[in-house]
Parts: sequence; C-alpha cells; structure tokens
Amino acid sequence: MLRRLLIALAATALLAGCASGAAPATPDAAPAPGSAFPVTVPYKFGETVIPAQPERVVALGYTEQDAILAFGVVPVGVRHAFGPQDDVFFPWADAAAGDARPAVLPREGLDVEQVAALQPDLIMAVTAGLDQQQYDVYSKIAPTVVQPAEYVDFGTPWQAQTRVTGQALGQPERADELVAGVEAKFAEVKAAHPELEGRSLVLSGPMYDGTYPFHATDDTRTRFFGALGMVVPPELDAAAGDSFFGTISRENASMLNADVLVWQSGSPQERAEIEADPILAAQPVVQQGRALFLEGTDYDALQFSSVLSLPHLLDSFVPHLAAAAQVGAP
Repeated sequence: MLRRLLIALAATALLAGCASGAAPATPDAAPAPGSAFPVTVPYKFGETVIPAQPERVVALGYTEQDAILAFGVVPVGVRHAFGPQDDVFFPWADAAAGDARPAVLPREGLDVEQVAALQPDLIMAVTAGLDQQQYDVYSKIAPTVVQPAEYVDFGTPWQAQTRVTGQALGQPERADELVAGVEAKFAEVKAAHPELEGRSLVLSGPMYDGTYPFHATDDTRTRFFGALGMVVPPELDAAAGDSFFGTISRENASMLNADVLVWQSGSPQERAEIEADPILAAQPVVQQGRALFLEGTDYDALQFSSVLSLPHLLDSFVPHLAAAAQVGAP
C-alpha cells in the first residue's frame, strides 16, 4: 500500500501546476487570519502541526463535512456515509456548501490513492475511527487530525469536534462562538421541556445480526438526549463496555423498556421490519405508547449530531420526544 501511495503522491505532484485551487468559501465567511499558523493540534495518536492556512481540506470522517462547512470552508473531498451518492450535503448545510460539488469518497473500501489525488493540505478524520496504521498512511499525504484521546471512536461530542476543527482551520474564536450559540439553544429547549429531565432513554434501531442494537451514553447520537436531561440505563452502558454501542439478544429484549424508546429508522423498510417484530410489539414501552420513530431528515440530523444539524433536530424532533415522555408520567 505504501509503495502505491508514494507512486500516487509523485503523480499528483506533477499535476500540481494545473490543479484547481481551493474550494470556495461561503460568501459571508471571514477568512482566518494567516497569523494563526502554524498551529499544533493534539489528538489520539499524539499531535500534528498544520503549517499554513489549509486550502484543500478532505473530510475523511463519515460525518466530517458539517464541522468544516461551519467555518466557511468547503471540503474538496467528502466521504459518503448515507443518503444520495451524488449529494453529500444535507439540508441544514446547503447554504454553507453553496453549489460546490466535491469529490465523493466511498464509505467502504476507501482508496488511499484517490485521497492523495485530491492534493489535500489537511485531512480531517475526527469521525473516521482510524487506527494507528491507517493514520500513519494518511498522515504521509497531509496533516491528519483524528479525535481527541479522551473519546472512544465515533464518540467525540459535537462541541469538541467543532473546537478541534476550528483550531485546525485557524478559527478557534469562531469555534467558541458556534458552540455557545448551539448550547444556548439546547438550554432554551431543555428549560421548555422539564418533563425530559431524568427520564431513561434507549436509542435503538433495526435488528443487527439477530440482536437489538442500542447506543451507549458516550455515543454522539445519545449525547443529544443527554443534553436534554435524559439518561441511558446504567445496565446498558455496562453491556456496551468501552464501545459506543452494544446489542441485546432477543431473550433479553426487556432491557429495551426504558421511559422512552427511540427507534432510528433510515428507510420505510427498516420501520416496517421493526413494526413487524412480535417481540418488540409485546414490550410494555411499546404497548404503552412510549416508543417512537426517528426518521427522515430528523434521522439524518441525529446521525451527524453536528453544530449545523442539531438546531434542526431541536426544533423538529423534541416535541415528539416530549410527548412520548409524558405518557404515563405522574
């Protein structure tokens, strides 16, 4: 792989003279001051130095593009996670992305040479779950930033991702402003829905290898509910261990019976599968009307759980969540 990578890097260097420039920023985005660089960003595998203002940024993480777009930078390459193959920008990010059409990198079987051919000067991979060997390969192409050391793979809170991205792009003050704005909205919504405080929550979805999946407290998606005062049952966190998710056997389906059960449904087929399951239908949380589906744009927004998507989710989904939490409440 390394030999192929070196060949690819040599080939792209020959093309540098005719390569296109940086992706356009949004019209109202203020450029980061050049004096911010060089910057040193610490993370899971140590630290990386970004010598100058990045102009060609690749979003290698599965939901990395939002955090980059928030700073007025449009990545030249975006990894496809879900949704249409030809449109990797979701509704809440459309204004920031404009009419840009970045290269779309595959979800699976990522080609190192394809990344190198984009001639990036920064690779953002906070939501990529890279291991040390993968990181070593990509860091030979360009400075590569993964998640901070204190978080599990795919468990970096949106606040930390926003600040890491802002630091890498030379805009740390803007990062603090973005985080403060969204946190203020969370506080407002939480105050408006005290019925959510302390209520237990299970975040699940369609069966996975014959078992029922759930997301632990440290998962980025579950953090949305935690910020509203809800809690994951401790026995589920214990079952997940040091992972961001776990599974429940059909025999232990009763573990899904929290105050509220939220099913993530990415398609009508997934919803139909859940609704047709007799074991799920027999659970008290379902029979009592405290289970609900999260789907459509709300589903997409939760998967991203980004500084751009979360305001949409707060407006759209919380009223349904609050209604479920009130069923049977004293």
